[in-house]
Amino acid sequence: MNKERRVVVTGYGAITSLGRNAGELWQSINGYKLGYARHEFADKKIGARFFGFIEDDKARYKPFKKTLLRAVPAFGRHALVAADEAMKMAFGDDADCDKYYDPFDCGVIVGTGWGGCDSVNDNNAAYLRQGLSSPFSTLMSMNSIATAVLAMNWNLRGYQNTPVAACASGTIALGDAFEVIRSGRADMMLAGGSESLKEQFNVWSIDVLQALSKEQEDPAFACCPFDRRRSGFVLSEGSAILVLEEFESAKRRDAPILGEIVGYANTTDAEDFTAPAQDMRARVSAIRGACKQAGIGASDIDYINAHGTSTPLNDLNESNAIKLAIGDPVYDIPMSSTKSYTGHLIGAAGALEALLCLKTLETGTIPATINLNEPDPDCDLDYTPNQHRDAGPLDHALNLSFGFGGANAALVLKRL
Repeated sequence: MNKERRVVVTGYGAITSLGRNAGELWQSINGYKLGYARHEFADKKIGARFFGFIEDDKARYKPFKKTLLRAVPAFGRHALVAADEAMKMAFGDDADCDKYYDPFDCGVIVGTGWGGCDSVNDNNAAYLRQGLSSPFSTLMSMNSIATAVLAMNWNLRGYQNTPVAACASGTIALGDAFEVIRSGRADMMLAGGSESLKEQFNVWSIDVLQALSKEQEDPAFACCPFDRRRSGFVLSEGSAILVLEEFESAKRRDAPILGEIVGYANTTDAEDFTAPAQDMRARVSAIRGACKQAGIGASDIDYINAHGTSTPLNDLNESNAIKLAIGDPVYDIPMSSTKSYTGHLIGAAGALEALLCLKTLETGTIPATINLNEPDPDCDLDYTPNQHRDAGPLDHALNLSFGFGGANAALVLKRL
């Protein structure tokens, strides 16, 4: 088993409220657009008012078999759309990887935070109301349904898994796929995250924890990471999926190589269900572990995509953890929270932000943290406030994700 196998990204795709695909997403960020808007639920007990929901469009599902779609809830459908873009980028318009790989050398890992929870509540409500619900209710409730439907659609018969680690799920999915290829258990993996949480009980259950933004009117205050006025995160939906391949295999077939994953670490706080650990040791360990595996030091990090949720606890704890992990050189490293544009995609967030790290490395443009008009004096790093920065050639990006339950994940991506 060769521990030195390199892992590259050859395709990516996304669907969010900020763009129907990865290109639109990046264009919207370049244009300083917001992917969230004011939405008021009928249930007045839900105090949050800003969400990044995706408009329904049945046309986007036409490429997929109806026999697959009938059992797949929204988060699984989002994963299909994102994966289709990624597969076509990697393998051409027919998205046929069977030309190059044995199906048993290809696999799928799709992370999610809440998976089919919306379908559980919707189908249960229908059953209570009329004594009948969808015959696919059990399948629609499965967190692994997105992983399954991607495997079925592209005949990927090797390694599969479904990380469920709240907001760190997407980054863990990519990191685990990286390790699977690196260790020789697969040559190609579809990996990423997907989320859709719009049913009012599920939204209320997060809002009642005081985790969602308290802003009622102004979108500029709804999501303002590292700003002293931040009050909670904006709940959004969507998916981001990447194609990962073993480097030599990708090179042999002349695949588009969009970047390389070179470091990954995954730790847990083991302290609290919702609040980050005050000692920050697990977050520090994740950051240092990913950099160690990548073989880089502080001076090699050109950009950090921060978890940056716009919550009072996370933004301060994350800033301090980054400082503790990296030391004084951290003040020279530009970073940003792209959640200021997209809102928080929960289980899809880390995968989406890995995609944005790749775009940053490709273009040399560091996306700004928007809505950062009154910086929290205790958050004193270079968050690239309000204006994108043309930084020229960038080689390494560090992507950070932290989730409820104390999940921490860090990923280092490299430009080739």
